[in-house]
Amino acid sequence: MSHSLSLAQQLGALAPSIAQLDADIARHFAAHADAEVFRSLPGAGAAFAPRLLAAFGSDRSRFPSAADMQQCAGIAPITIRSGKHEQVRWRWCTNTFLRQTFHEFAGHSVRHCTWAKTFYYLQRQRGKSHHAALRALAFKWIRILWRCWHDHTVYDDARYTTALALRSSPLTSVLRPRVLEATTCNA
Repeated sequence: MSHSLSLAQQLGALAPSIAQLDADIARHFAAHADAEVFRSLPGAGAAFAPRLLAAFGSDRSRFPSAADMQQCAGIAPITIRSGKHEQVRWRWCTNTFLRQTFHEFAGHSVRHCTWAKTFYYLQRQRGKSHHAALRALAFKWIRILWRCWHDHTVYDDARYTTALALRSSPLTSVLRPRVLEATTCNA
């Protein structure tokens, strides 16, 4: 028996257990009080909504501000200053699965949300790499997610884009023509 065939059989044996775990996650997620908050996120779906809920949890005192979550997730950069020298680096000492969750959600949201897609492309036009642009988007999403989670409110794209316009965000000048072409966030 070849090594590949042996590995395939082992993976096949795990399939029922994985399916059971997926069903358990879906059941527990549906029963959670904050499920609707995370289900409302554009593109979160069956995979990211439970992961994001698990990232935030139920204890709202754990993350008193969005910055606390950004730092815990390793999305917020670290600025190192010494005299006249300043360096911005990403956090190495962090929960990598948590960082990966927000990074992947940000990437997925680009396909489902007009403002997220616009923000991502603006970051790319400014010379940021793909992953740096996704981290910047994740940084932005965490502030939005934290507010929804903290206030027990579902995500409302119209409310968010209105807030961008009220703050005269540079994103709105690029977003406005695109919104006329397509719908905003599609779940």
